[in-house]
Amino acid sequence: MIKDFLILNCIGVNDKIGLKFDNKFYIHDFDQKVNKNDQLVSSILNLVKKYKVNISENFSILVNSGPGSFSSIRVSLTVAKGIKISKKINLYGFKNSDLGQFNLANIELLIKKNLIQKNLIKPLYLS
Repeated sequence: MIKDFLILNCIGVNDKIGLKFDNKFYIHDFDQKVNKNDQLVSSILNLVKKYKVNISENFSILVNSGPGSFSSIRVSLTVAKGIKISKKINLYGFKNSDLGQFNLANIELLIKKNLIQKNLIKPLYLS
C-alpha cells in the first residue's frame, strides 16, 4: 500500500504537485504566467525541504501520464524517472481522466481502486 508519495499532475493545464508525508498533504500550484517546465525540479526540492521530507525506499511517486501537453508530460516523466533512479523509490503512472479533482481523497481513491500502473508509463499526448 502506498503511504507516503509525491504526485506530479503536470499536463499543461492547472498543473500541481502534491506531497503526502506523515498523514499530511501539501499542494503546490504553479503560477500560470511562468513556464512550469522550468520550475518543476526547484518546486519539488522546495516542497521537500520546507516540510523536511525524507525520501526513501518506502516513498512512491505518481505521475499523470495524460492526455496533455507533450512537453509538460515529458518533463514530469523525466523528473519522476530521475527521482526513481536516484532514490530507489516506486514509480506509478495514472491517467488524467481517472483522477478527477486534485485532492487527497481522490488520490487515495485512485490508489485504492488500483487505477495506477507500476513502472508502465505510456504517455497520452494531445495532438
